[in-house]
This record gives sequence, C-alpha cells and structure tokens, in this order.
Amino acid sequence: MRTRSVYFTGPREVAVREREVPEPGTEQVRVRAEVSAISPGTELLLYRDQVPEEMAADETIDALSGGFEYPLRYGYATVGVVESVGEGVAADWEGREVFAFHPHEGSFCASVEDLVVVPNGIDAGTAALLANAETAVSFALDGAPKIGERVAIYGQGVVGLLSTAVLDGFPLDRLLTVDGIERRRELSEQLGADASLTPRTDLGEHFEGDGDRDPDGVDLAYELSGDPAALDGAIDTTGYAGRVVIGSWYGEKRAELDLGQEFHRSRIRLQSSQVSTIDPAHTGRWDKERRLGVAWDALAAIDSDALLTHRVPVERAEEAYRLLDERPAEAIGVLLTYE
Repeated sequence: MRTRSVYFTGPREVAVREREVPEPGTEQVRVRAEVSAISPGTELLLYRDQVPEEMAADETIDALSGGFEYPLRYGYATVGVVESVGEGVAADWEGREVFAFHPHEGSFCASVEDLVVVPNGIDAGTAALLANAETAVSFALDGAPKIGERVAIYGQGVVGLLSTAVLDGFPLDRLLTVDGIERRRELSEQLGADASLTPRTDLGEHFEGDGDRDPDGVDLAYELSGDPAALDGAIDTTGYAGRVVIGSWYGEKRAELDLGQEFHRSRIRLQSSQVSTIDPAHTGRWDKERRLGVAWDALAAIDSDALLTHRVPVERAEEAYRLLDERPAEAIGVLLTYE
C-alpha cells in the first residue's frame, strides 16, 4: 500500500510525497495515522535550515537515526490506530490507539516496543502532545524546584506552556513566565503562572529580596524560548547561587552572552536539559516508562484544546510550516490530520 509522507526538501520547502508501506515484519505492526503534532522548535530549525547537517536527528529513535540533510522525513509525535499485526505480535494489538515517535506520514510500520498505548480518556489530539509533555516533565526533574522557590520560565510555546502547567503543581513561592505574544501570556496565567510578562519587563522588581534571609533574583530559571538572546535575560534574572536550565536547542544560532557583569561572582549554575536521555542522577529510580506515565497524567489534567490552535490536512503541510514560521502570534500547537 502507499501513503503520504511529509518531506523537508530544502530551506523553507516542504513537499508531500507518496511512498510504499510494506507489510509489518516480525514483532511489527502497521499504524494508520490520525494526527501528528509539529514541533515548533526543532522542526522550524530544520525548515529554516538552521541545524548542523552532520548531526544525527535523534540517535535514540530508530525512525530518526539519519542526519539532517535534505531531503528527509522528520517529526516525532504521531498518533494512530494499529490496523494490522506481523508475526509474533498478539492479535489484540489490532485496533489499539498508539503514540509513535515517528515522522509525519499517513501509515507506517513500527516495532511494538517503540509504541506507547494511549490511555483511555485521552483523545488523539491531546495524545499527540505526549512528547512535549514528557519534555516538560524532564525539565522539572532536571531543575528540581524546591518548596518556596521563585521560578521564571522564558518562552511560552507548547513546551513552555506545558512546563508552566507541570510546575504549577509544585509548592513554589512564585512562578513567572516571559513571552512576547499576548495570547501565550494569557494562556500561561490560565495554566498556573502568577504573572506572565513581556521580554521588555524588568523582572528584577518582581524578585527583590530583603537581604540574606530573602535574597534577590529567582532561584531557578528555564530558557525555553528558542531565542539565544533570552538566555542573557534568564541569567540576569537568576540570583546568587541560582540555577538556569537551558531547554532550548538553538541549532546553528549563536548565543552571545554578557558574562562580564555579576555572573563571574554569582555562582550561577547553567545546565543543559534534553529529553532524549535521563540525567544520570535520576536513573536509579527513573526510566522513560515512568517519565511517560507522569506526562500522561499531566496531559489528562489540562484542557489541551487551548494549546492546539490549528489542524491542517497533511496534503497542506507546507501551509502549516509557513504559518508557524511567518505568523507565530496566530499559532501555538499545530496538528497535521490524516483521513
């Protein structure tokens, strides 16, 4: 059988092509896609030709093991229904709704060990946010916010908003978010932020202390905007001995930091965070399955419709990427749909 697949064919060029889908092999199933979520961060870097070609797309996912050279298929958030099973797979897999870390396409074969069964009560659109929710949970684990701490999140795209929702469950003193788009700031406050501010706001006045017992600045800042310039703001907002978790991937964009002011004496810790692996400090009690379970719980607790602003038929995929690239104020979460 043949299916439609999304290909990145060049800078700001996307094409939908047909390709052959084989019968499922041993311990494989064939999945018919319902929806797939576009990652506005990584996929826009690829769309804009801002990723290093020699770098592996994702060494931890078989379907994404190649490099970033055009043309390529990409994406990692597809939800669909198992329509046939191969040898060695129990018959009751047929008809199950599953999540797959797989590129955007209408049908595909995958090993059952690479699929995540969607829990009852979670619709396909919400389930397509699983990878983003897992990333938000990973940020919370890596940042390890403590009771009574002040936290700031820079960037309120899909991952930033889900991170706000996750951190709202912690007993923080204050949770502030920063984003340049009003719609996202409003949604951020609905998801638990005490206030959501523009990048032009001086956050210092929101985190003034009264001395040693209540020091200035935030205890923990997250940079999730994808804008290297925001990292300076996150560092500047963080107080003495605070932490900055850098969840953004900038691709080939350079981050020029001003480290000549107070940073040298501040003992601020900068930490990268990426969902493909689990911090070795947590692997004694955490694995991917446990982290995914917490991510499902996070998705079940929010109204995902507010995050999913657009549903675009896969044959019009180029319009979806152009929307995210040229009119970011209009879109937050974008799904490709498959008949």
